[in-house]
Amino acid sequence: MTLLGLVQHLAEVERNWFQRVFAGHDVAPVFGEDNVDGYALRPDRGFGEAVAAWQAEVTRGRELIADASLDDSGRLSEQEAGLVGDQGVSLRWIMVHMIEEYARHNGHADLIREQIDGVTGA
Repeated sequence: MTLLGLVQHLAEVERNWFQRVFAGHDVAPVFGEDNVDGYALRPDRGFGEAVAAWQAEVTRGRELIADASLDDSGRLSEQEAGLVGDQGVSLRWIMVHMIEEYARHNGHADLIREQIDGVTGA
C-alpha cells in the first residue's frame, strides 16, 4: 500500500462508479487492463501523473451527474450486483458509497503518514 497506489485506485473508483456504472460507458481501466484496481505501480509513472488522472476522472464524473437526479440510477454487472444485492443503484447510493470509499482510503493514507512521522491523532 502506497500513497501513489491509493491515488491511482481512487481514479479507477471514480471511473468505475460514474462512467461505467452510472453512465453505462464501456471504458478501459485508467492505468491499463493489467491494473484494473489501480494499485499496481510503474517506475515511469509519478505522483503528478496519477493526481492528474484522478482529477480528470473527478471532473468527468461531475460532468456526467451534473443534470442528474439523486434518484436516477445506474446498472451494476451481475457479479457486482451479487455483492450489493441488486443490479440497479441510484446516484444517491453511489454518492454515499463514494463517501465511504474516500473515508476508508483517507484512513489508509493517515496510517501511512503515521508510519512516516510518528504523529498520532490528538
